[in-house]
Amino acid sequence: MTDTRSVLIADDEPLARERIRRLVEAVPGYRVCGEAADGDSCLKQVAELEPDILLLDIRMPGMDGMEAASRLSQLANPPALIFCTAYDHYAIQAFDVQAIAYLLKPVRKEALAEALARAGRVNRVQLQALNGQAAHSQEQLAVRTHRGTELIDLSEILYCEADQKYVTIHHARGETVCDYTLKELENSYPSTLLRIHRNTLVGVRFIQALRRTPDGHNLVALREGQGELPVSRRHASNVRQWLQEHQPG
Repeated sequence: MTDTRSVLIADDEPLARERIRRLVEAVPGYRVCGEAADGDSCLKQVAELEPDILLLDIRMPGMDGMEAASRLSQLANPPALIFCTAYDHYAIQAFDVQAIAYLLKPVRKEALAEALARAGRVNRVQLQALNGQAAHSQEQLAVRTHRGTELIDLSEILYCEADQKYVTIHHARGETVCDYTLKELENSYPSTLLRIHRNTLVGVRFIQALRRTPDGHNLVALREGQGELPVSRRHASNVRQWLQEHQPG
């Protein structure tokens, strides 16, 4: 493959670096260009090797991964950043330094391959530009999945749909299944998510109109051609009130 992307691994544990190296080399189109055991050596390796992608641990001696990532974010052309860590409570901070993905150890081959593919589609400079365009909404929802902790921009949520024990969040980048309840999401983000059905919350920025079908059912039309969602009679007044308060005329 002619378009091979270079990957730098930064982790203070030799066995962890070796395992991640094997996982990377098993994915076609990627090669490991170097390794670092702490934040300081990571910065030096990035400057010398100019990798396309950085796989970065957080807990390291001396300068930790979060500090290294913060410094790298100041570069004109930083590598795409993927955190690989045993700790899930740094997820929101990871988004602050524009991480592409946040993978929990032990890293699974499928999760790493997916994260590498995402890093190939958009680098962190492009992400920063996108975030600048969407500066009005910097809140994120951290969702723990089998791939690690996924960060979803609240402004990208189309709707949340409950199905038995789980809730599926439909957003601009796809779908994510989570173990939050609709009630938890509704109470946590009342200005972002609106109840339209006992099984559904809608992202308010995507509400376009409310219409009534010939057979008497209510539907909310979503912006950007995202379709329509059923609205229960009980919650139709919520949508009407929102439209009256937020739409001109």
